[in-house]
Amino acid sequence: MTNIVPISDFSAPELDVYARLTEVQLLNRQDPHKGIFIAESPKVIQRALDAGCEPISFLAEWKQVEGEAGALIARCREVPVYAAEASVLRQLTGFPMTRGALCAMRRPRLLEAEAVCRGARRIAVLENVVNPTNVGAIFRSAAALNIDGVLLTADCSDPLYRRAIRVSMGTVFQVPWTYLEDKEDRAGIGLLRRSGFRTAAMALREDTVSIDDPGLMKEARLAIVLGTEGEGLSEETIAACDYTVKIPMSHGVDSLNVAAASAVAFWQLGRSFP
Repeated sequence: MTNIVPISDFSAPELDVYARLTEVQLLNRQDPHKGIFIAESPKVIQRALDAGCEPISFLAEWKQVEGEAGALIARCREVPVYAAEASVLRQLTGFPMTRGALCAMRRPRLLEAEAVCRGARRIAVLENVVNPTNVGAIFRSAAALNIDGVLLTADCSDPLYRRAIRVSMGTVFQVPWTYLEDKEDRAGIGLLRRSGFRTAAMALREDTVSIDDPGLMKEARLAIVLGTEGEGLSEETIAACDYTVKIPMSHGVDSLNVAAASAVAFWQLGRSFP
């Protein structure tokens, strides 16, 4: 039977995950396998459940309990559902809830980087992309534009931050991803080479090939390497890659936001295979 719990006490400890714990506290850096993330909106929650993520509790508007989130709540019958009107929930969380539903879930175990590469033809590599909105947008483009997996350096924003998940529309649960653990192997170039990938650094340099270069387009396995907001990729990473690639631009525009650049690169390089 569905466990609906009307909210009567803002200080109840079971509401801490929604109201008082920071993203870093939810992550549990001491033991990430015991960490928690928050999925926001019924569509995103559904994608997380479909990916096998384990729900802990729901926070929902009353109208959502019988509305759009109802089927998801019914799917998780033993999971408590804390319910209140929208105005009460905003006081609790401090932000307006997208489509009136949140779900606290246990973090899934990270994949091995080799597992993300296995069988993939196109991989995205993110080096120090620190804005969760950009990370979420890159995942959404990756899912839509034929990218088989995403590898992130340790300093990247967490794809399971609430905002990253929401911006991705839950595609962080559909595209395989993991962090690169070998700090000596910058941007995972050595791992990618061992896995049979050629590497393409997206960079604003003169010594580049165009994104529609025929040789680049013909690569059977290609990793598209994208750098941090503002500074872009490190010189060491660019030097280690097989290609340096620039997106041609007009009207004197010299760069694109990393999320926008990823969408262009994924569309061009994810649609053609030998």
